[in-house]
Amino acid sequence: MSAESKKAHNFIQSLIEDAIAGGEHTGKVVTRFPPEPNGYLHIGHAKSICLNFGIAETFSGECNLRFDDTNPEKENQEYIDAIKQDVEWLGYEWAGDVRYASDYFDALYDFAEELIERDKAYVCALSADEMAEYRGSLKEPGRNSPYRDRPVEESLKLFREMRDGKFQNGELVLRAKIDMASPNINLRDPILYRIRYADHHQTGNKWCIYPMYDYTHPISDALEGITHSLCTLEFEDHRPLYDWVLDNISVPCHPRQIEFARLNLNYTITSKRKLKRLVDEGVVDGWNDPRMPTISGMRRRGYTPESIRNFCDMIGVNKAGGTVDVGMLEHAIREDLNNRAPRAMCVMRPLKVTLINYPADQTETLSLPVHPQNPDMGEREVTWSQTLFIDREDFEVDPPRKWKRLAPDQAVRLRGGYVMTCREIIRDDSGEIVELKCQYDPATLGVNPEGYKPNGVIHWVSATDSVETDINVYDRLFNHESPDSDKDGDFMDHLNPESLVVLRGARVEKSLAKPRTDLPYQFEREGYFYCDQEQTAATGRPVFNRTVTLRDSWGKGGK
Repeated sequence: MSAESKKAHNFIQSLIEDAIAGGEHTGKVVTRFPPEPNGYLHIGHAKSICLNFGIAETFSGECNLRFDDTNPEKENQEYIDAIKQDVEWLGYEWAGDVRYASDYFDALYDFAEELIERDKAYVCALSADEMAEYRGSLKEPGRNSPYRDRPVEESLKLFREMRDGKFQNGELVLRAKIDMASPNINLRDPILYRIRYADHHQTGNKWCIYPMYDYTHPISDALEGITHSLCTLEFEDHRPLYDWVLDNISVPCHPRQIEFARLNLNYTITSKRKLKRLVDEGVVDGWNDPRMPTISGMRRRGYTPESIRNFCDMIGVNKAGGTVDVGMLEHAIREDLNNRAPRAMCVMRPLKVTLINYPADQTETLSLPVHPQNPDMGEREVTWSQTLFIDREDFEVDPPRKWKRLAPDQAVRLRGGYVMTCREIIRDDSGEIVELKCQYDPATLGVNPEGYKPNGVIHWVSATDSVETDINVYDRLFNHESPDSDKDGDFMDHLNPESLVVLRGARVEKSLAKPRTDLPYQFEREGYFYCDQEQTAATGRPVFNRTVTLRDSWGKGGK
């Protein structure tokens, strides 16, 4: 792991250090990252990945990748493959083979029989509605199921018949026998197994009963020798059940569950169910749409693994919840790319410029730095010719006060090239400006002109030696700071109509005919842009996605 990903000290690290110093923990530290394969990973998962793998790395331990695949109706191999790719792309390597909760289905079943035999579990025939009624509320205790006192032998027989497919979906469940009067609703005889007739991506049709997460998770941890089970804060109330399961079966060890605050970002949705709705309803172009907060979407947009790891380090790990400004994430990618991204010029909305005093049959090759602060990155070549393109937004007929770009009879310097002055405006029949006739000063390459001062510096490309491209100008998917807030209605009501603006026919330097795909480019004065490999392959010409603007326009009241 590179130096930039060095982890800040956090309270979990302190707890482990104290346990080691006090002799409570000996041996290797083993953590795990346990995603459900029912969607793509998002930025919230990135925090958990960095924490679990980072803690293992800090203590020279190991971190397992284990899929919590107990709900086959919502899981598939596509999600599994995407999750593995995301973890590897972030720069982490799991210990041994990929693990699955389904690897332990036989053991989980045996432990369930053990609980029944110890009179710690029973088969219940209450319907879902009846069970909810019996459960009680936060103010009222629950009531015992009429099936709670089934004889052990009867529950064991029924559970085996459940396994053997003799009952229908929802007809019976296996419940833990804990305490229906507990103030912690999670301990009010929770369901351990339910009947589901569904083919499983790992086990096929071997099983028609599947264990619940709160039962599967602690046992899987124990069977893998996990020492520290790091969970987000919503599992704090589940910890007594985690401990109860392990205390009542014959597992080899008892991991310690520690909770931390999940990542909440403003202007962002991180519910996989809601992200799936965006995909299913065609609001976005799949899970890896660059507007999505998924790791694959951020990768396609141009985020680097270093920037995401640095962001997770910046926000830290704590017990207190809260919302992080998405501007911190954007700051992390700017900081990374400012130092590393190669520079290039892109004219987003081309306006033709003809240099009236430059020969039509002549060109020059100019050298510009790949990175002005990093000479080791070398030089790039651009072509100067009679016909150029500048950005339409860099010209005004009636410029405002303090205008620092091109205007009639005013001069500007073209980045890395000469100074030119606008002499004539050409319009089409509708009155739209289609061309500027300009005069260049041949004595101004690399030196200031004599007797006058240019009105600023603008970027440009050669009209005859540049590459046509399409630009996807991505912005935040939501225009509401809390799109997930129930009081503000459906989150779909807060979609940003300008989250994607496609600019066709933009022009980039000739060196970008085959753009690099390891890093975004900084298009000078415009922002950071990354080659979209999918769309480039489909269209046969370069397509670039805007990763982030050069500055935070949202935070300055620009939106």
